[in-house]
Amino acid sequence: MTNALPLPCTPMRDCAPRDHDPRATLIATTIASSLAFVVGSIINVALPQMQGAFDAGPAGAQWIVNAYLLPLGAFVLLGGALGDHYGRKLVFQGGLLLFAASCLLAAVAWSFPVLLIARVLEGVGAALIAPTSLAILAEAFSGPARGRAVGTWAGAGAAAGALAPVLGGWIVDVAGWRWAFVTVLPIAAVAFVLAQSGIRESHGAEGDRAPLDLAGAALVSVGLLAAIWGLVALPERGMSPAVLSALAGGAAMILAFVAVEHGKSGRAMVPLTLFRDAAFSGLTLFTFFLYAALGGLMLLLPYMLISDLGYGASAAGLALLPLPVLIGGLSRFTGGALVDRFGTRAMLTVGALLVAAGFGWLTQLPGTGVRYATDLLPGLLALALGMALAVAPLTTAVLSSAGEDRAGVASGVNNAISRIGGLVATALLGLVLAGDLVAGFALAAWVGAALAMLSAGIAWTTVHK
Repeated sequence: MTNALPLPCTPMRDCAPRDHDPRATLIATTIASSLAFVVGSIINVALPQMQGAFDAGPAGAQWIVNAYLLPLGAFVLLGGALGDHYGRKLVFQGGLLLFAASCLLAAVAWSFPVLLIARVLEGVGAALIAPTSLAILAEAFSGPARGRAVGTWAGAGAAAGALAPVLGGWIVDVAGWRWAFVTVLPIAAVAFVLAQSGIRESHGAEGDRAPLDLAGAALVSVGLLAAIWGLVALPERGMSPAVLSALAGGAAMILAFVAVEHGKSGRAMVPLTLFRDAAFSGLTLFTFFLYAALGGLMLLLPYMLISDLGYGASAAGLALLPLPVLIGGLSRFTGGALVDRFGTRAMLTVGALLVAAGFGWLTQLPGTGVRYATDLLPGLLALALGMALAVAPLTTAVLSSAGEDRAGVASGVNNAISRIGGLVATALLGLVLAGDLVAGFALAAWVGAALAMLSAGIAWTTVHK
């Protein structure tokens, strides 16, 4: 006789409903979200070659990067809301298809404007993938299993983003930058097939009943788009009327968005009650400052190694190999056993302090005769260990503070903040790309160390477990 009673929930057993394949869900969401990091990281080592192919100067190089990051930062909030409303699996797969198609367009781009259009579409696709993939995981797993799943998701994304320069650099050196985009296509196909068979469709609390907050969606998307464009155009255009108008208009629309959301209560695209939780607000600030610091490094360091220190694309990618090894290898444990033992606050604080120490070491890079083992590697190891301690606990804490019914929008908020932080750094680094790279890198590393220290202070004072 079969026992009809369900087994009790234990730390070793996930109690989520089983009308889906948990393993396929984890693999599909991890692969798809990792692709966004992969493409961004490959560009860092392919940038000099892409500049040469289209005869683009420093401003053109910056826009190759920003054409992707701008829509990703502007629309990731909308992506989370669309998933909660129309179905996370549907929006996730739609974003994956758009991302793959735009990578194909980038691979065959016959002019610089076509390349930029492809990069914009990649950013939109990634903005649909990132928040829905995390919300799908939050719904598919519960208890300690969720922490392990999120740790795997976060670690794989960070590792893929850091490993991509190694493999991408080799592809760029051997076959050219176009093939770096082609390699994305079969990986995206695998993720799509796994998602089709393994992921269960899910919505937010009122996803199939409440009308989509169109006013909020328009205000926040256009407001972020304008503000981010103003930031990335600032190094090239200075305080021109267009830049000032974009910054002021974007800020005004974001303020209007806050007012609209305040009046919509339960039907808001981003319920402002999320920010009444001191932990969620603190985690949001932590994310902004830490990813602003890291975004500047991941753009500037490979560019400096190739352009000023004589590294090839493959060598520059290999130089960053400690990042994926440590982040990918440790995040599953930091998102599960370690955070259960030491608590989120301790993990985030210590992680951010290690990141600050890594930046501090990198401020001392000499202008010539850089020795990898003594000048570069110690700083990278500290950075990698710090991020490994922080990334998975941060993601799990964001989801826990929001609740399952708001997982999509909470993930969207956190993703948007991390992208905006990176974009602010990218905008300011436009000034560095036009000047002395080594001196500019030292200054950027000092700023990164200060931002990481600030993140540590925020984590210690706002997260209480």
